[in-house]
Amino acid sequence: MDTSAWSAFPHSSPKFQFDGQALEKTWARLHQGDLEPFPDADRVRSLDPDQPDPETTAAAWQQAWRDYHAGRFAAAVEGALAIGPLAHAVANKASGIYADYLEEDEKTRLAIYQAGIKRADAAIQAYPGDANAHYFHAFLLGRYSQCISVAKALTQGVGGRIRQSLDRALELAPDHAEARTASGLYHAEIIDKVGKLVGGMTYGAKADKAISECQAALELTPKAPIAHIEYGNALYLLYGDKRLEESNQAYEQAVAISPIDAMQKLDIEYARSYLAT
Repeated sequence: MDTSAWSAFPHSSPKFQFDGQALEKTWARLHQGDLEPFPDADRVRSLDPDQPDPETTAAAWQQAWRDYHAGRFAAAVEGALAIGPLAHAVANKASGIYADYLEEDEKTRLAIYQAGIKRADAAIQAYPGDANAHYFHAFLLGRYSQCISVAKALTQGVGGRIRQSLDRALELAPDHAEARTASGLYHAEIIDKVGKLVGGMTYGAKADKAISECQAALELTPKAPIAHIEYGNALYLLYGDKRLEESNQAYEQAVAISPIDAMQKLDIEYARSYLAT
């Protein structure tokens, strides 16, 4: 993947640098939403017993995550790809967040999602017990669907693939807040596009499930801006102007959070710009 033309993160902050031991000390907070295990040498050995130098690989893996959290998305992806399939989660999260917020060219954005989907497919084959292999598969398929239009994606059978990957991720990690959020949006977006009757009969989509999944994510990660934003999105997709005030309140709650890393900063700035319109 050519990242040479990727845009720079526009909100650089010393708070988002996690040099040395700071990354491991802050890891639980940084990854409360995706439950990604800390990439130390023991994790390298458990996933790849034949790895010739687990310590060096772990150090490179940790640096890729440092780059991600600081908003150096191109460096994070490049570092992850140099490591290989082990680092699929950082490659897919960094590229997905970059494409969501910073890539302006639609064709490039679509290509980023498609490359991530392929990596996630390979990760599922290599590490079927890794919840994030399944979650990022669903995440990137969802972004791909939004890029080409959810309605069109449904005709391609993407909805079933998203549901399957989310279900598997949550089987492996029931407290995976980002997967809970994604599950809630899955139900809400399908109902928005095809209606409650068709959505329920064809895709198993339910309005109450959309809300309960988003609320579960909020309970798990109350300080995650994206959990509030997507709850607001779900409310609007399902109920429109009838619950616009609640939807806006969810966005306001996101804006009130102090960001811990680059992704949260981008989430908050998105919510702020939405409220300003």
